[in-house]
Amino acid sequence: MARTYRPGSGVGWASVCDVGTAGLVRVWRPDWPCPAGRILGQQRRGAADPTYRVEGAGSDRARHWRGIRTPAGPATLAVQARADLGEVHAEAWGHGADWALTSVPGLLGADDDPSGFDPQHPVLTEILRHHPHWRLGRSGLVMEALVPSIIEQKVTGQEAFAGFRALVVRHGEPAPGPGADHRLWIQPDAATLRVIPSWAWLHLHVDPARSRAVVAAARVADSLERAASQPPAEVERRLTSLPGIGRWTSAEVRTRALGDADAVSFGDYHVAKDVGWALTGTAFDDAELEEFLEPWRPHRGRVPALIAMARLGRPRRGPRMAPRTHLPAR
Repeated sequence: MARTYRPGSGVGWASVCDVGTAGLVRVWRPDWPCPAGRILGQQRRGAADPTYRVEGAGSDRARHWRGIRTPAGPATLAVQARADLGEVHAEAWGHGADWALTSVPGLLGADDDPSGFDPQHPVLTEILRHHPHWRLGRSGLVMEALVPSIIEQKVTGQEAFAGFRALVVRHGEPAPGPGADHRLWIQPDAATLRVIPSWAWLHLHVDPARSRAVVAAARVADSLERAASQPPAEVERRLTSLPGIGRWTSAEVRTRALGDADAVSFGDYHVAKDVGWALTGTAFDDAELEEFLEPWRPHRGRVPALIAMARLGRPRRGPRMAPRTHLPAR
């Protein structure tokens, strides 16, 4: 049964239909050629992220599926760009379906304003020439970004993604509607995170320092989620006031949850080296990166994000670091 939709700030929404068991469907007409798949990919945590699936070929023509724990409840969200129509088609299922659909414009960069960004460098100018419509998306969900960011602290990407995947599959829940058919999962809620025993975290290959940080954040999850409507500086203050959460983790969260264009992941093993290599031919350390990025304030975060998107980082040489284990010796 069709119904009229009049959101308070939903400029660009064309229609909404309640199609029963088929889910809620909305069509959004962005006022720029939105590369939906490329922007949505900012929320993905590794190729095997159990909360994210891609159906079909081509990053901007495929259908992207996300399992989301919204403030209104679990939801499955499917998003597909229709460049031929200038539209984005979104469909959602579950108690959080309406919330998920309302969040789609922000998730796809509608709240981002890149107009003040001056590339100031031929490499960045060339990246923007190839990707002129790329923007930073915002999920509006702090815990969704925070939990995997904590798990990614000070470990290899392989170990971090495996730990997050194990956490979601063992302690999360299948996504509603057709999400389960796509093997889509939703992260565990804060109440579940608070009661996972220490030995279970070890079996997820998450050491005590990181598991304690996740549990501490879960205890104040409601406060952290409310902060999503606050300025980035306030979100950073609340995050870094928690044990085990520092500058790097805060930036990772603000980038994804808020679309903060000035957030830079200082302390990352690769970011400073990659930016320095791509723009000067010499790998930077964190202090050099901070000084180098200062002219781009308040858009400093766009520089490493564009370089990462274009895969222009420092060449990787030598054997990969072996994943470590935090399980007791047998």
